[in-house]
Amino acid sequence: MFGNRFKTASAPLALAIASLAATAGAAQTAAEAPAPVTPVEAADIIVTADIFFRNRTNDVNPVLSYDLEYFQKFEPVSVGEMLKRVPGVTFTSDVLEYDGAQLRGLPPGFTQVLINGRRAPGAEADRSFFVDRIPAELVERIEIVRAPRADQPSDGIAGSLNIVTKAPATFKGGFVKGGMLINEDGGVRPSGAVAWAGKLSDTTSLWAGLNYQERRNPKKKVSERYGAEPDGELGPLNPEFDNLEIQEDTRDGSDLSGNFELATEIFGGNVRLGGFFVDTDRRETEFSSTFEGEDLDSDGVEVQREKIRQKTYATTLTAAFPLGGGELGFAAGWSGFREKTNVRTDEGDSFEEAELDGTESLSITDDEYSGTVYYAFGPDNLRFKVGIDLLGKQRDGANREFDDEGEEDGPLAGALFRLSEDRYDPYVRLTFKPSDDITIDAGLRYEITSRRVRSNADGEEVRDQEAAYDTETLNPSVHLRWTPTADDQFRASFARTVRRPNYDLLSPYRQEETPGDEDETIGNPDLKNETAWGLDVGYERRLGRNGIAGVNVFYRDITDLTELVAIGSSDLGGQVVQPRNIGNGKVWGVEFDLSAPLTLFGMEDTGIFANYTFLDSETRDVFTGEKRRFNNQPQHVYNVGFIHTLRDWGAAFGASVSGRSSGVESNFDEEVTVTYSADLEAFVEKRFGKNFVVRFTAANLLDRSKRETFRKYDGDSLDEILAARAAGDLDEYELERERSGRLFQITARAAF
Repeated sequence: MFGNRFKTASAPLALAIASLAATAGAAQTAAEAPAPVTPVEAADIIVTADIFFRNRTNDVNPVLSYDLEYFQKFEPVSVGEMLKRVPGVTFTSDVLEYDGAQLRGLPPGFTQVLINGRRAPGAEADRSFFVDRIPAELVERIEIVRAPRADQPSDGIAGSLNIVTKAPATFKGGFVKGGMLINEDGGVRPSGAVAWAGKLSDTTSLWAGLNYQERRNPKKKVSERYGAEPDGELGPLNPEFDNLEIQEDTRDGSDLSGNFELATEIFGGNVRLGGFFVDTDRRETEFSSTFEGEDLDSDGVEVQREKIRQKTYATTLTAAFPLGGGELGFAAGWSGFREKTNVRTDEGDSFEEAELDGTESLSITDDEYSGTVYYAFGPDNLRFKVGIDLLGKQRDGANREFDDEGEEDGPLAGALFRLSEDRYDPYVRLTFKPSDDITIDAGLRYEITSRRVRSNADGEEVRDQEAAYDTETLNPSVHLRWTPTADDQFRASFARTVRRPNYDLLSPYRQEETPGDEDETIGNPDLKNETAWGLDVGYERRLGRNGIAGVNVFYRDITDLTELVAIGSSDLGGQVVQPRNIGNGKVWGVEFDLSAPLTLFGMEDTGIFANYTFLDSETRDVFTGEKRRFNNQPQHVYNVGFIHTLRDWGAAFGASVSGRSSGVESNFDEEVTVTYSADLEAFVEKRFGKNFVVRFTAANLLDRSKRETFRKYDGDSLDEILAARAAGDLDEYELERERSGRLFQITARAAF
């Protein structure tokens, strides 16, 4: 569709990666080949009376690791549901949804999501990835990388979430799973999975898994709107009452996913070929009815139907071989994302009379090619590693809007863009062990980025526009690990990290009537990367045989934050605004976590789990000039739970409660306060022999609510809106409440 006028800037990098692919490769983290691991029998982890706790890693940089078994008894459907149990991760999503992970409470774009050490491209303009699209069945473990080493990507100012999928090196045997999700209103959705891992020969092993999951989330929303902030009883009798909107919003869909890994030993080294896919098909239907006046007279209805089709693919070839007393490793991989979304809106006096008001279609194609080559050498106490990571990205997007007669709503409705981004990241890493209890890791990562952005729309004109941006950044990192005893572990890390600009802020076209009715916004392809200097200091203590407690203090000093600023007057009568790198910010906090059996109290079959994170931040609002926290960052996030095993009965049960404090989002024309009530879930399981388990789980037992308060300001231009905001002159005050009801799940698993 784009033709020759959208030439890619990735050809040189694609050729370089192709040459690496001929030799094979390793994950983008480019770590040396892991030590051999004895695979665990399927029955030992699928059907077991044991309670699993957080792993204690030997990484020199701060990494928290959680195996799937840590979460399994609560039967999480997706990675998102797994992440709500780990320290410092929260979501600003609808009830029963866990999509954009916010590590340390920062917006999702500040968190890097990796799958097997490689970036996961997604639909979101802020480069985030919706983790609720990855089924839990594919996962071996979740890693939280609080600060990167030199041989790991520097993206992720808040940190990185690495989703490691199952592999034959850690799993032996197979299992089948069948289950169903049951909504409180009676809706039932099935699920099923099958997987197997084993030896194909003395030197070759295979893992393969397939998962199908249907999900449904019926939500009910009530919105009350007032002309000013009410100071009396709420409702239609309040003099400031404007209208009431009642919504029924149901999200219904399915996910088909699978992954495999083939591993073999050859020439004294190892080669692995792996991949995964996730195919999501969802329908979202929203019925809205509006009522106004003291008698709540009907003011019309709206029906919005959205069809979403998203596909994610990834393949990786990795290899590592001994060479000259060291290790030579290679990597090659491809990951892709495809989305097609169609939205139809109908309006009328009643649902029976509603007619077409307009449609919208969105199409995204996103491909990333990656390659790595490294050489690690030296004695165990003085290890050197040099390498280079390569990445080529191309993202095409098209957004089209049509009116009720099927005509396009102007050239911007058909806006097309192409982003090409090539990265060349050489690095050097030194690991020094002056003694058995001290490890020092230091390195430099030099990131070279070449970016090209092309668009075809500018205000009322349709024309080609292209802009280029090249940058080079040196990202140092230093990590210290001290283990004075077998039970105690201290870590300290200092590293520079990066956040790259949102896609929708880079496209160099002019959008009319935004942010105000008489304003215009121009994308800025020259936006720089946001960078941060970060410090992490932590301590871990082993409790008994497998328990662990930890505390970590972190600080991030962020520069070149992106904000919208006025750059001139618009012909429409308002101002022209553009995203610019003008802001700075600071983020800090303390993270506690505990997972341990109560052996000290004679209750070795009872395990407790708890984490608490205190968060704070500071930045200056570019519009109001006032200091505030980062948008939607809560002050604290917590999770507390227990599991108790009844060995004589072959059963277990447990419960957990999680929550977060409220957050505030400040935009130029509104301020939104978001508050969630606590979330309680529980499970009970019964094991039959060594190979079969049935589990019943209940989520959202407290019928959790999400409450949003909107304070909205109006004006014909940005200046008028900001003047109204400074004066506290509200255009509208809105209270929105949302609930989804309780959710139940029955699951049966058999190991073989």
